[in-house]
Amino acid sequence: MPQDDPWDAEASQHVARNPGRPKAGFYGAVPEDDEDGRHPSSDEDEEEEFEEIEVVPVRPKLSVAIGGFAALLAVAVALGAQTTGPDARLSYAIVLFGVQLLGLLAWTMALHPPAAGATAAIVALTALAADYLAVTGEPARFLPLIWVALGGFVAAMIGQFIRAEDRQRARDSWRSTLLIVLGAVAYAILLVLVRQPLGAQTILVCCTGAGLALLVARLTDAVFPKPRIAAQVPRGATGVVLGAMLGTLACAMLGSYLVLPFTPAKGAVLGLVAAVAANLIDLAVNFGEAGRRLAGEAPTFWLARHMQGPLGGLALTAAAAYALTHLYLS
Repeated sequence: MPQDDPWDAEASQHVARNPGRPKAGFYGAVPEDDEDGRHPSSDEDEEEEFEEIEVVPVRPKLSVAIGGFAALLAVAVALGAQTTGPDARLSYAIVLFGVQLLGLLAWTMALHPPAAGATAAIVALTALAADYLAVTGEPARFLPLIWVALGGFVAAMIGQFIRAEDRQRARDSWRSTLLIVLGAVAYAILLVLVRQPLGAQTILVCCTGAGLALLVARLTDAVFPKPRIAAQVPRGATGVVLGAMLGTLACAMLGSYLVLPFTPAKGAVLGLVAAVAANLIDLAVNFGEAGRRLAGEAPTFWLARHMQGPLGGLALTAAAAYALTHLYLS
């Protein structure tokens, strides 16, 4: 065997007496600690890992204003349904079309679809066609509204594919376009529902639950926005839970005064579904705005940004009211 092994007995004894770590730079070696006993790069890693998160403050006056707008919107929709008769459908349709235009403005400015002007014009015509079918259709049915919504979505996508600069964005933003179309057409469901048995009472109960839930949630945020749902979202969990509870309670009491098949239990179920649906849409809007702000995108026009939560919540409430009428009350 060769005897020129560099690891002789003397070197082995030296290594045994000084078991230090290998110097930095060798494979598998660990960098030496500094005088404080920490790795040189530990401070930088901690700064990157524990970077301070900006907490968006809650604006009490703005919360009160949004809650008031949600309450007024719910009252207008509910009272319009109660005063609508066989010869008064047109007035209710005009009110709802105004609400649809407000929602279209808010959602278009918030979601920034390609060819925004053309998309908004096509969706407005789609909402008008849906309202016309809901008012004049015999009998009043939900299915034609689905076909109108699909036709409006296809027409909007065709309009977005005309120009080359919009064509690339259209492939990625078709979901936003679909949400805008569905949100506008959803209000036409109320025109169908008000022409059916129990429809007006269902609208009253659901709008009461949704409007009260949004109002209480926003007023609570103005006073006690804790615990925060997220640092970047100026909302508190207490308001959301309290709004859902009070909305459900109010609908349970309302159900005891309405005719059969309404009962306090059924009123509570309708109120809970409407309150949860409205609050979910409102929170989704807040999270969407926070995501766009973190991504560095241009902020939405302030009026549209604050209206889209209540408008979207009432649109989903309309769809929920129709489903509850035919699947739960009938």
